[in-house]
Amino acid sequence: MALLSVAGLLVLAACSDAPEGEDKLLARVHQKELRLSELAGMFPDNATAEDSSLVIQAFVTRWCKETALQWEAERNLPADLNIDRLVRDYRASLVSTHYEEVLVAMRLDSTISPEQLTAYYEENKSQYLLERPIVRCFLIRVPHPVQDAEELQSLWNNGEISDTMALKNYCERFAEVSLLQPASWYSLDDIASQLPKGVLTAGNINSKREFSLQEGSFRYYFRLLEVKPRLEIAPLSYVEDQARNVILHNRKREVLEQAREEIFDRELRRNNIETFTNE
Repeated sequence: MALLSVAGLLVLAACSDAPEGEDKLLARVHQKELRLSELAGMFPDNATAEDSSLVIQAFVTRWCKETALQWEAERNLPADLNIDRLVRDYRASLVSTHYEEVLVAMRLDSTISPEQLTAYYEENKSQYLLERPIVRCFLIRVPHPVQDAEELQSLWNNGEISDTMALKNYCERFAEVSLLQPASWYSLDDIASQLPKGVLTAGNINSKREFSLQEGSFRYYFRLLEVKPRLEIAPLSYVEDQARNVILHNRKREVLEQAREEIFDRELRRNNIETFTNE
C-alpha cells in the first residue's frame, strides 16, 4: 500500500478546480483503489490542516482494513453461494420495505378511539394474563430526618382530597420518590425495588397493606389500594400501550395486504402478469 504525503493531499483537497488528472491515488488493496475524490465533503470549511490530516489518515486506514477483509471474504466464498442472487434479493427487499413504509405513512389511520381500544381489549383480554403481580398503591420515600415530619404524617393519615393535593405539594418539595395516583397500576417488582430489600414481596404483600419504616438515610410510607396476582387478567390501563401497538400493527398489516391485492389486480388487468405453470 502506497500513500501520498498528507500535506500534498490537503492542498489537493482544498483545490476545487484541480483537473481530473489530479484525482490522486490514496491507497490500493490488490486491484481496488481509493482516490482523493472519494473524500469529497468530508472536510468542514473551518477544518485546520491538522484536522484534515487526521481525517484522511483515519479514513484511509479504515478503508484498507475493510477492503482487505472484503477481498479475503470473497476469496473464501463457498462454491455454492450465489452472491449475485443474495444481492438481488436483498435489493428487492430494501426497495419493497421502503415502499411499504411510504404506503403505511400515507394510508394508516393511527387514531384509536377509547371505544375501539375497549372493544379490542374485551375481545382479547385473555391474552393479557399477568406474569407478575401488580398493585395500585401510594408510596413515598423521603430523606431522613424528615422535613416537617408532623405535617407529612398528618397528610398521610388523612384521605381527604384537599389533603391529598397538599400531600402532593409536600412531596414535590421534599420526597425523592412519590407515587400518589390511585388509578395507576405498577409492577410489584418495581415498587419493591423502591423499598429496602425484602420488605415487600409477592408472598407478603397481602399482610403488609400499610406501613411506615425508616432504614438508612430514608423513611418510607406505603399504602396498598389493590393487588392483582400473577395469571389474573391485566386491567386495560396497565396494558393500554401494548394493546394500542397491536391494533396499529394489525391495521398496518391490513393496509399492506390491501395494497398488494390492489397492485396485483391492476397489473393483472393490464396484462402485465403472466403465469406458465399449466403449460
